[in-house]
Amino acid sequence: MQNPLPMSPLVDTFLFINIILLLPQFHKVSAAGHVTGRAIPTYGTCNDTCGTIPVKFPFGTGFGCGHPYFARYVKCSAGALQFSTGAGIYTVSSIDYPTSTIVVADPLMSTCSSMQNSGSFSLDRVSPFTLTGANIFVLLGCSNTSPVFDPSEDLCDTGSGSRVCSGLYSCKGVIGIGLPQNAPTSTCCVYDSLMGVGSGYSLDLPKLQCSSYTSIYEFGDEGDPMKWKFGISLQYNDSYYTPACKDCETSGGLCGFAGLDQSFSCICRDGVNTTTNCFGHGYTWSGAWEPKIQTKTIIGVFLVLWILVLV
Repeated sequence: MQNPLPMSPLVDTFLFINIILLLPQFHKVSAAGHVTGRAIPTYGTCNDTCGTIPVKFPFGTGFGCGHPYFARYVKCSAGALQFSTGAGIYTVSSIDYPTSTIVVADPLMSTCSSMQNSGSFSLDRVSPFTLTGANIFVLLGCSNTSPVFDPSEDLCDTGSGSRVCSGLYSCKGVIGIGLPQNAPTSTCCVYDSLMGVGSGYSLDLPKLQCSSYTSIYEFGDEGDPMKWKFGISLQYNDSYYTPACKDCETSGGLCGFAGLDQSFSCICRDGVNTTTNCFGHGYTWSGAWEPKIQTKTIIGVFLVLWILVLV
């Protein structure tokens, strides 16, 4: 019997190129076959950063990301992490995950460099956030008839608080609320009533008859108010972290939620979310090792087949 004609180099090259082009498709099929748990395609995108701030559970960058209880308060918008309450929207300056605290900045809140008429600040009673003891709230430009000066209420710290008021009124920015630099501190009040209140309070400036407020959460150099750190420090409830979320994060996924019941979902980088974890997906956040082994195995098999074709 006559031997079959040998394949031309052109045909060999054509077969090899087609095998290479098919590899990604076989990789996807193989990866999908190893997914543990129900996999559902999703069009939502969750990220592990917002601007320069790392975003970890229980927070998320958008709807379906993080814990549903926190999603209504914290989200990423135009590269800025925002904190929302009934009184307004504030920028998240930093998150300290080991201590479960965040610092938010009110754009209308006064600082040493810039003072202006402020809006009110409130924290929802049912929110998972509470004030930390580090905050020093100061009311500025208050009228003489303000209820904070009622001697029977004792709402202002007249001890060390007087030094804080003197420091703030020494700032050039005080002219922004209609006061001269180094004005008498009789219109300033270090507001004691917020300390230890926790969640469910409101700082109502019109009711208190004050022009502005500020919050200092850290004194760098106590004698220089330009070095004080202004912002509102909040403690958040970190009890929502579960073993399922930990397993999801270990696999390179991000914890989130899905469905009308807002049940747990592990969100993978390849656009799929699962009820368990991202092991088996080809493009996880951390680059899981299992898909790499699958890819190497598939390449090896196709190389063997190609050699047999040539023989």
